[in-house]
Amino acid sequence: MRVSELDVDPRVVAIMEQMGIQKLYPPQAKAAPYAIAGKNLVVAIPTASGKSMVAYLAVLDSVLKGGKAVYLVPLRALAWEKYEELKRFEELGLRVGLSMGDFESADPDLKRFDIIVATSEKVDALLRNRADWLNQISVVVADEVHLINDLGRGPTLEIILSRFMQVNPKAQIIALSATIANSIELAGWLKAEHISSNWRPVELKLGVHCEKVITYTDRSTYKPDLRSDPSEDVVLDTINDGGQALVFVNSRRSTEAVSERLSKLLARKMELSEEQKGDLDELAIEVETGGSEPTAYGKKLGACIRGGAAFHNAGLTNRMRRLVERGFRSRAIRVIVATPTLAAGINLPARRVLIRDTRRFDGDLGMSPIPVLEIQQMCGRAGRPGLDPHGEAILVSKSERQMALLMDKYLLGESEPIRSRLGSMPALRTHLLASVACGFAHTRKELDAFIESTFFAYTSEVWTIGALVDDTLEFLVENDLLQEEDGTYHATSFGSLTSRLYIDPLSAINLRKTLDAAGGGRDVATFPFLLSISSTPDMLKLYLRQADYKPVMAKFRDHEDELLIAPPVAPNEFDWFLSEVKTTMLLHDWVNEVNEDSILKRFNIGPGDVRNRVETARWLLHAFSQLAGLLNPRLRHPLQELTARMENGIKSELMDLLVLHNIGRIRARALFSAGYRNRGLLYEASEKELAKLPSIGKVIAKDILEQIG
Repeated sequence: MRVSELDVDPRVVAIMEQMGIQKLYPPQAKAAPYAIAGKNLVVAIPTASGKSMVAYLAVLDSVLKGGKAVYLVPLRALAWEKYEELKRFEELGLRVGLSMGDFESADPDLKRFDIIVATSEKVDALLRNRADWLNQISVVVADEVHLINDLGRGPTLEIILSRFMQVNPKAQIIALSATIANSIELAGWLKAEHISSNWRPVELKLGVHCEKVITYTDRSTYKPDLRSDPSEDVVLDTINDGGQALVFVNSRRSTEAVSERLSKLLARKMELSEEQKGDLDELAIEVETGGSEPTAYGKKLGACIRGGAAFHNAGLTNRMRRLVERGFRSRAIRVIVATPTLAAGINLPARRVLIRDTRRFDGDLGMSPIPVLEIQQMCGRAGRPGLDPHGEAILVSKSERQMALLMDKYLLGESEPIRSRLGSMPALRTHLLASVACGFAHTRKELDAFIESTFFAYTSEVWTIGALVDDTLEFLVENDLLQEEDGTYHATSFGSLTSRLYIDPLSAINLRKTLDAAGGGRDVATFPFLLSISSTPDMLKLYLRQADYKPVMAKFRDHEDELLIAPPVAPNEFDWFLSEVKTTMLLHDWVNEVNEDSILKRFNIGPGDVRNRVETARWLLHAFSQLAGLLNPRLRHPLQELTARMENGIKSELMDLLVLHNIGRIRARALFSAGYRNRGLLYEASEKELAKLPSIGKVIAKDILEQIG
């Protein structure tokens, strides 16, 4: 089908043609008429087969007729990508917005946008806060909907779709998925048309590298230049042929080690022009110097980039990841070594994909096989439409027997069916509380009706669901989050606030224990507050290694007299408690202005790990202060101050200076150390004096003086 044949606004067609899209791919041609007609639709097709454009057609057609659209994504990086793609259509007079944070607000400003790209958690928070403009939504797009299978993100996505079907049944739902075994079942739940296909715009060759030979699924073989290491073997062969490569490994440490090795190899083997060397050096400098503080971790990544390789893992900050992805898209970086997270929806295709590891460490099960669906998503990154005649995805095997197993399971086998994760206690207690607190349901009959609308109920035995709901409601009532009277449930003040703050009810219960223990007496030190948020299920704990026991125990002993809640006695529980203490140590270092590089070395983590935990801590401390306002008002102000300190990574003495724009923890400390301990003292400063201070300079000095008048 030519795009000119589509029954949409001609201006949409014109923009598509400007983007170089003259014809629709076969799966797009099947799906587009349903999308434009306003039908619910599940599109389950391979990566790079045009799923997003099907959704865009539905969104644009509806919005240009006066509707409003929400585009749901699982990851912040993917949100930015979709936002930038949809911004191209703003010349039609549409307004595209992006929303990813502030879970406590109904965000009324979002109503001015026609298309809103948002994470699932943000939209769930908006539903809880009863944002009135959600009733105007005419199209809901759920990108990567197979992540309903994910234990962390899945329940929230499932609840959102169920909630929209409940409160806004006229809204069209477009669900985009990788090829999965039970996409028909998913379509049945959503009462949607079903489009499934294995068609790809670029042929995908699948093979296994074993004993220096690649054997493909069609039994053909290929022997690259022989080297001792499969990753070097395949990557060099790909680059010599003018392509780029993605290498997937199972751990962060491996991404860094393999990337460093490949970078040195490419520096020796690739002949780069001065312009190419300049591009890589410029990118490396951005990575090394662009953060709030230069770190050894950034220098390590920069050194890899100068050789033409990069690593990509959760230890990188969002900014670092975007720079690496930008460098790969511009073809300056020739190879990325990544953990499987890169395969989850980010549009980053390559000539060849090498999957070195098909097993990874699981905290509960030890080394376990990676699911087929994840491996197939990695494979789907191979082949760049318009650039490659075909893509190749290659697994690595150490023996012929293993090669046969990899072929059968991952390359020729079917991916696992996706399953609802809503039946877990954390998910049920969170979403049942929200249902009552937000007024969506009050009686057991109403709660059952909502649960029955979920994918969980659609695919489960009814008798199991009732028992789980009973147990969850009992837990919420016992802990004073809900009250039950004559079969009707109402949220308590504590339960309503917990739901609005968007924290796990168990987190709120833990924080309440600290507030109760603090009473109205002595002041509470910083460490117990931080330990309290570190003990919540919302905080990702740092892993406790054998070498950590001594320093962590020493820290615990230093602060033992300050604690408000006694530590557990059972040995296995005490070990878990020590991991909470270790996490608290990181947060304590941060708010006491310990150099970021020192934190990274002390805890053996990346800057992204610090940012993730600091952001979670800031959110939990804000929730803590709000709960204090209800339960122990005396502690509200100290917790608000600690929230600001966490956000900026400062001691309390810098609070006054942080009011100034463009003054972070480094510049504030420079001003304080020079004697400017508050804004009042800056009235006596000259621009010349301020400009001489570390990290200030002429521009910032002038800005400071303009701000204080």
